[in-house]
Amino acid sequence: MIVTIDGPAGSGKSTAARDLAARLGYDYLDTGAMYRAVALALGRRQIDLTDLPAVEAALATVQVEALPGRVVLNGEDVSGLIRNPEVSQGASRVAVIPAVRRFLATEQRRVAAGRHIVCEGRDQGTAVFPDAGCKFFLTADPVTRAERRYHELAASGEPISLEEVLQAQVERDARDASRDLAPMRPADDAIVIDTTHLTPDGVLARLEEEVSRRCPPART
Repeated sequence: MIVTIDGPAGSGKSTAARDLAARLGYDYLDTGAMYRAVALALGRRQIDLTDLPAVEAALATVQVEALPGRVVLNGEDVSGLIRNPEVSQGASRVAVIPAVRRFLATEQRRVAAGRHIVCEGRDQGTAVFPDAGCKFFLTADPVTRAERRYHELAASGEPISLEEVLQAQVERDARDASRDLAPMRPADDAIVIDTTHLTPDGVLARLEEEVSRRCPPART
């Protein structure tokens, strides 16, 4: 059984997906981390993202594993490196490239095959797993989302202002929503949840309630 949780940065989907997977006994797939890892790989090789043949050729040498608690790129643990703002912005830029989306969608389907899994991202319920048993789309007020991200970065020692976080968020939202292939939007049959005034526990309770109506628990 596949559960998808889509939504923009700062909506709480990563925390919700991890917690829901743990509560249900499902596996967890952080697809955003996979895009960040690809952005890191292409950036390290100084690939011009407008040179689509070069991007596609580079993908043939990229191996990404989104394991529980860590992300491995070509054998290297890059869990910390992929969380900085530059890589996050790079992830949004590579996400508009059709070859990258096809490459990672194939990997995501391969990982999910035959599993009970919670997948979170921006197009999981619309493009990657359109037949998923349960679909959610989380959203929140833009300022609330930026504040959440700012506090997360500040806690990790990242020197960035709230204004910079908000501006980067606006730019990323615009790219994610306007790309030609698999733009970020709720699936027609997704349950939309505004997390602005919800605690993480409140979000988890809403998700678990809906999943329990449709999806069997992995543990017996």
